[in-house]
Amino acid sequence: MSVVRTVVFPALRLLVWAVIAVALAVLAFRGGTEDPGPGGPGAPTLELGSPTVPVSRGTVTNTVSVTGTVVADDAVPVKATAAGTVRRVLVSKGATVTAGQALLEIRFEEELDPVVGTDAEGNPTSTPRPPRVRTATVPAPAAGTLSTLDVLVDQVVAVGDEVGAISPGTLSVTATLTQAEQFRLLAPPATAEVEVQGGPAPFTCTGLTLGAPVADDAPDAPSPPPTGGTGGGGGTTARCAVPAGVTVFAGMGATVRVQAGTAENVLVVPITAVQGTVQTGNVWVLGDDGTEEQRPVTLGLTDGDQIEVREGLAEGEQVLQFVPVPDDTPVEDPMMGGPYG
Repeated sequence: MSVVRTVVFPALRLLVWAVIAVALAVLAFRGGTEDPGPGGPGAPTLELGSPTVPVSRGTVTNTVSVTGTVVADDAVPVKATAAGTVRRVLVSKGATVTAGQALLEIRFEEELDPVVGTDAEGNPTSTPRPPRVRTATVPAPAAGTLSTLDVLVDQVVAVGDEVGAISPGTLSVTATLTQAEQFRLLAPPATAEVEVQGGPAPFTCTGLTLGAPVADDAPDAPSPPPTGGTGGGGGTTARCAVPAGVTVFAGMGATVRVQAGTAENVLVVPITAVQGTVQTGNVWVLGDDGTEEQRPVTLGLTDGDQIEVREGLAEGEQVLQFVPVPDDTPVEDPMMGGPYG
């Protein structure tokens, strides 16, 4: 047994280490004799060329979905229609009024032309007449609740002075659009679909308009952040009216979906393949000989993933899936004797 421990086991260990050393040597020499390629031994081959996609036919639905808020419509100002003094207030603050209803009366004087004639000697004469006292009525510019009425009897007012305000009691939904969303809504429809979190079923919001945000909607609130897309946010607000009978409240969050058109069976390419996304753009077409050609195209609708190509491409042509990145290699400036900055 002592012979096994002192002779056999050490011999076996030496044999195992010898086999491992020979195997490593064989692997090293074989790896050195093979062509390692540009990336070194065992390095994977990289395909540096841009992938291509065929121009195909498809359907593009331009639906813009943004996050908005339910807001109370602004009060309509009541303005004086004549210059004079308030004769009588006809409606008290807080009353419900109809459009055109008389709210107050203004007393004013109308100057009359003098009476002209001749005296006994034939000389022309001009006799002044006292002014005529008249009354003008200030009507309600809209239906709603008379929220303010800031005038008193015998108070002097001028034409156009704001003497009160009427709250219409209606609601709207507003949403801030990013730059990319504005471009997708160059020709918006008149309606939008609105879904209020925790509220009624989705409903159609009417009178959709795009314009500058109204500061009075939230005078002390910070501007909302962009809601996706590219470019800056906050220059345009979409606004539509909540129809009567829909139960929502000011301050509730809402999702606004605007469907701005559908194009069926049209030529489409990925939006990543086009330089530009509105009206015109450029694509890079791969020719049969492998050369890349920059080609101008006329664009249509986009859904954010693919875009309609109306002119400039034919079905089946191969285009680069991604817009090529300009080569930033320094170019020698012959005038300066060195590379461009």
